[in-house]
Amino acid sequence: MSVGRYWGKADKKWNTPINSSVSVTLDQDDLRAITTVATSKAFTKDRLFLNGEELSMDDSKNEHANRFKTCVAALRAKACDRVDPATGEVLIKAKEWANYKVHVVSMNTFPTAAGLASSAAGYACLVFALSKLFCCKESPNDLSVVARQGSGSACRSLFGGFVRWNKGCAETQWEDSRAEQVATKEDWPDLATLIMVVNDGKKDTSSTTGMGTSVKTSKLLEYRATLGLVDERLEQIEAAYKKKDFDTFGQLTMADSNQFHATCLDTYPPIFYMNDTSKAIVQLVHVYNKYFDPEGGGLVKLRAAYTFDAGPNAVIFCRKEHQLHLLAFLLRYFPTPTGASATYSNKPEMLTEGAAMPVEEELLRMGDATGRVSATNSHTGSGSTKQSLVGDVKMVYCTGVGDGPRVLGADEGLVNLTDGTPKPMPPKPAPVSRDASASAAAEDESQSQFKPVWVTSLEKTIKDNHRDMKELIKPTGPSIPSTYQMITGVIKFSALYVAFYGGLGLFEMAFRNFVSRPGRRGGFTRTSTN
Repeated sequence: MSVGRYWGKADKKWNTPINSSVSVTLDQDDLRAITTVATSKAFTKDRLFLNGEELSMDDSKNEHANRFKTCVAALRAKACDRVDPATGEVLIKAKEWANYKVHVVSMNTFPTAAGLASSAAGYACLVFALSKLFCCKESPNDLSVVARQGSGSACRSLFGGFVRWNKGCAETQWEDSRAEQVATKEDWPDLATLIMVVNDGKKDTSSTTGMGTSVKTSKLLEYRATLGLVDERLEQIEAAYKKKDFDTFGQLTMADSNQFHATCLDTYPPIFYMNDTSKAIVQLVHVYNKYFDPEGGGLVKLRAAYTFDAGPNAVIFCRKEHQLHLLAFLLRYFPTPTGASATYSNKPEMLTEGAAMPVEEELLRMGDATGRVSATNSHTGSGSTKQSLVGDVKMVYCTGVGDGPRVLGADEGLVNLTDGTPKPMPPKPAPVSRDASASAAAEDESQSQFKPVWVTSLEKTIKDNHRDMKELIKPTGPSIPSTYQMITGVIKFSALYVAFYGGLGLFEMAFRNFVSRPGRRGGFTRTSTN
């Protein structure tokens, strides 16, 4: 995950950046890309299956197809003899690899194209797997040159710990645009992260498209990349990481994230990667720091530091000793859906422990002051403008610093070795509903397509009161009806009210008309005198 990022290409053909960058590799025990490569003379063409779907290699406009072919061609050209380690027999000679096509099956255990560096993890995994298949002798630093041609940040993902990607220069044909490991995961074992997945869908503006537009239109990006601002910051972050100086590391990481998104806003037309939930997380992190650093205003001694890549999802760094308490605090504002603890986090037992952990009352009051309502605060009034809606955060990953690529066992392979086809992909967890009752939410939605103004106004009023009732009634108390049920009941009552009093009015009109007619036998007459 980038903590000092690049934004913009210096050379589109070679996929090189306009400035250097640094990142922290996250623990693949918690979230990772998995890639299996198979080869055979019987295969007629190179094929790529990503998350259960095959990407067409015939579409010249398909960005991933072109990058995939570039990586395969580059590594095939570096292939060496494949030798049986037991007998020493040459199984495939280097010059014969051109006759062997590959089938590649890859999947992510975390959201794809959502601003969580899925492309970086995927292409790093692809290049590493192909290098093993083709028996390449290049070092990880040399392989990073190939990986960045697939996805720029992939060159950093070939290493664990803290990694730097040097931008390089055109004079060397960009051969010096490569990654190097600055520190291993063991150099800062106390560093932990929480990842708040706000949106697990594909982002509206891809990183490649966004970079191109920013380079053309953003003066802030030009200032950031050309005046040495980034290089100075990268040196400071690198030094802080080596010293395990979390305060400096956190300040610089948040500043870089904020400036990156300011650059996106300075782009014309502007690019919006963060949303309201992202901004709420930013506010809560600053509140958390301020509570534990009252003298410095939360700006000097830090307990948490956020960073957002090209997407709305938050990666929050902290020390391991503070990770559980930070999780407990954030869960008050982004509560676990009922019955979904097993799928809401990669570590459900930690989620349960965090939800049960007491959080300081004053800290929650400070959090509520941002407009976000904590789920457990009894002092929260009905005048709050924002609510702790279930579903604003789709999933929470609890992780830390990780190592580089690993070779997995055959039992974890994704390819059927008999025919080279993909094995069935594991099912994805069901999406979290924003309401406690998904069926009620769907029912509300189906009824809301064509509403008169008075119905919309009535619905808003009832929803507000319904939310207040949920906060006031304890979980052990009586259940309350859904929003739709309440609206239906009010409309039925209103209809009965109108029918009853409307009927009385019609009866009175008929009665008056009847008795005022002259000379009706057997009827009533009405006489008036002056």
